[in-house]
Amino acid sequence: MKVRAGMSNVVLTINPGHTLRDAARAMAERRVGAAVVIDPDQPGPGIITERDVLNAVGAGEDPDTELVADHLSSDLTFASPDWSLERAAEAMVRGGFRHMVVVDGGELVGVVSMRDIVRCWVSDGAASELPDDREAAGRPG
Repeated sequence: MKVRAGMSNVVLTINPGHTLRDAARAMAERRVGAAVVIDPDQPGPGIITERDVLNAVGAGEDPDTELVADHLSSDLTFASPDWSLERAAEAMVRGGFRHMVVVDGGELVGVVSMRDIVRCWVSDGAASELPDDREAAGRPG
């Protein structure tokens, strides 16, 4: 299965001048774990994730004054919509991240997350090979 089958085509974008609270609010409203950061002064997009916001708040930083620009990841690994889901998952595990920006011909076309990949694998029949939930939890059937 390809990345294009699992990626989100509608991408939340945010400006680097927004606060962390703005980013968190937008992600919560859209029920996503990441926003693509578009800065016209930078050569490519960045990404801010729920983990970035959590780390900043956990470090005592004020989400009402801290800017997205100071907490985003800008050295990204991009996926192609033609990559296999396995290749995308391997890149995420190797890089230690859970979201990838998907580009096609230099254009932003989506975002794929580890959750998206697992959802595809489970709906593609992998669930039939998993033990019954009750067995996995150690409970009798």
